[in-house]
Parts: sequence; C-alpha cells; structure tokens
Amino acid sequence: MHYIYIVECCDGTLYTGYTNNLEKRIKVHNEKKGAKYTRGRTPVKLKYFEEFEDKVEAMKREAEIKSLDRPKKQALFSIE
Repeated sequence: MHYIYIVECCDGTLYTGYTNNLEKRIKVHNEKKGAKYTRGRTPVKLKYFEEFEDKVEAMKREAEIKSLDRPKKQALFSIE
C-alpha cells in the first residue's frame, strides 16, 4: 500500500509526506532521520493519512494536500 500523511511537529507546524510504510516512516521522523524539515521539529504526531493501492494516485494526492493552506489541511483531520 501507499500512503500520504500529515504530521504535526512539536512546534505546531504541519508536514505532509508520502510513504509505502506509514508506521516505519513516523518512527524515522521521530528518530530525526526523516525529512530535513522534521529533523529539528521532533517529536512529530500523526494527524491524518490516506491509503492508496497506486503510487501515482498517492503522489497526486500528496501534491493536492501540499497546495492547501493550513486551515484546509486541519479540516482534513478535524472531521475525524
């Protein structure tokens, strides 16, 4: 499976990413080995994710979410 996800960093900022192993990716972020953006903003907390069977679709959705402003991103995980 392929996933897009949003994590909230310790400073309150949001980071959106793609992975094919969600649990491992969150762990890597929190070990300060993930994306450069999150390395200095740990711990991160998973706020939202979507699952896809196709990598291309997941990457398209990641791009869509990255283009959203903060309130719209927050609306994604406020619904749940």
